[in-house]
Amino acid sequence: MSQVREELRNIAIIAHVDHGKTTLVDQMLRQSGVFRENQVVRDRVMDSGDLERERGITILAKNTAVRWGDVKINIVDTPGHADFGGEVERVLKMVDGVLLLVDAFEGPMPQTRFVLQKALELGHRVILVINKIDRDGARPHEVEDEVLELLLDLSATDDQLDSPVVYCSARDGHASLSPSERGADLSVLFDKIVEHIPAPKAEEGPLQVLVSSIDYNDYVGRIAVGRIERGELRAGQEVMVVDHHDASVSYKAKAAVLYQFDGLGRTQVEGASAGDIVAFSGIDGINIGNTVCQVDTPEPLPFVKISEPTVEMTFSVNDSPFAGREGKFVTTRQIRDRLYRELLKDVSLHVEDGETADAFRVLGRGEMHLSILIETMRREGYELQVSPPRVLYREVEGVRCEPVEELVIDVPEESVGAVMDKLGRRKGELQSMTPQGSRMRLVFLIPSRGLFGYRSEFLTDTRGEGIMNSLFHSYQPYKGEIPRRQDGSLIAFEAGESVTYGLYNAQERGMLFIGPGVPVYAGMVVGLSPKGSDIAVNVCKKKHVTNIRASGSDEALRLTPPRQMSLEDCLEFLADDELLEVTPKSLRIRKRLLDHGDRMRALKAKEK
Repeated sequence: MSQVREELRNIAIIAHVDHGKTTLVDQMLRQSGVFRENQVVRDRVMDSGDLERERGITILAKNTAVRWGDVKINIVDTPGHADFGGEVERVLKMVDGVLLLVDAFEGPMPQTRFVLQKALELGHRVILVINKIDRDGARPHEVEDEVLELLLDLSATDDQLDSPVVYCSARDGHASLSPSERGADLSVLFDKIVEHIPAPKAEEGPLQVLVSSIDYNDYVGRIAVGRIERGELRAGQEVMVVDHHDASVSYKAKAAVLYQFDGLGRTQVEGASAGDIVAFSGIDGINIGNTVCQVDTPEPLPFVKISEPTVEMTFSVNDSPFAGREGKFVTTRQIRDRLYRELLKDVSLHVEDGETADAFRVLGRGEMHLSILIETMRREGYELQVSPPRVLYREVEGVRCEPVEELVIDVPEESVGAVMDKLGRRKGELQSMTPQGSRMRLVFLIPSRGLFGYRSEFLTDTRGEGIMNSLFHSYQPYKGEIPRRQDGSLIAFEAGESVTYGLYNAQERGMLFIGPGVPVYAGMVVGLSPKGSDIAVNVCKKKHVTNIRASGSDEALRLTPPRQMSLEDCLEFLADDELLEVTPKSLRIRKRLLDHGDRMRALKAKEK
């Protein structure tokens, strides 16, 4: 027997990066009465992490709940970037329907297709929300048709094709059923959620809860979050935890404290029943994908298959001359523990022991996926060394294959030639070309390794006006050699502190990454050489002192401001024989072989 819980709705908001998911959740929280009228609330309140707020993207899926009349609506805000698709894939198991948010100008993008496909496969109903209808160049009717074509392409059912359409401005907090009418508030959207998204069914029987995400608290340890699929769960109840991979791996535990989501917080409750999304603490070894069952009926629920990694990097202990100066956690054991701890909450990440005792292979969904992990560890006080990103090859029917991405580019018309030329050299194959006003949308299929180091070139070629988004497409036969980097490196010849005189002479050879007064060591990369080969420079060289000098001659040396490199810039820049030294305070690119003589001998041996 099952009972329909009309007082409850469970939904997820899915969209491409920067189409306004988190802004819409802000307005839904405001208009449902979660905040007091005079309460000061920062924008994008659901993006609670520092990295999320700095980059303007959602990295971790988050739960909240609002009330609309007598109905409680559990909302999951999901990431929009495909590198964090593992978050989306598992949280969709907790909900019964989705709000598909699409920009009224840009229309459906690669990640829109990715997350929508996952929702349709689970049989979820869809409400199409066309956002930013007040934006210049908005084309809501064309975008609606594009989404309908996408639904047909993804083999949506009749119910899913018959999706209501709501036009809104998440920033201003209004929604309506027509793009030509401005609504007073988001009432139309709330009503459509209650009307169109099915209420969860409370299945009677032994308890089953599928754990979809893990939170952590220093006071209570791991907090499991999931939806009760069947039965009831009570605080302090003894349960059986079963692994979805192997039903024979199970153990007894106690769900000590039980919470439900309410607004931005959690409310402690004594019990919850099927259909509720809950959080509970007290079970130390619980992991994502585990099923919490009644002790006498351990029946694991199937867990969604997470897409495999496509990119790897080597994380190792920092062994540069400056090792241990700036980091709090620097040893192999500390780095290893941190990486394996990340596996508990990131199901898309794989970690393996490397070729040496102090190195680890870290496999992820893309460059951004791994760069976010590096930046997070750096801010926590870890010091480490990372290699350039490499793609993961596969043998398919005896043929060596590599990951290929679908790349969607929006650029001004005058930049199309430069972009096509660069992507052609990187083995990109043009699939379609669609004009959009004064801009052009290009769709390519390109090997993942062809995109390494391309973003900075792309921004230069399009004068910062281009937009590029990529999504894993498939594994295809190896496409051949791709030139990794046209430029060489300027390498410090000796250890010391950079001085104006040495930098002035070095800047004639290329673009510098450092200014005066920066400690350097031999083998550290201090700049970019436009010539294809590496050049050793002495940035610590001081002017020879004589007793015949013109007054103020040193002040006349003018330095070009150095290029400030972000973590992503450094990862893109790395050549195969270079490493990136990451500390809480610094990012330093270095050669694997620090000694100039060793590098020359290795180069000669390679040429032979």
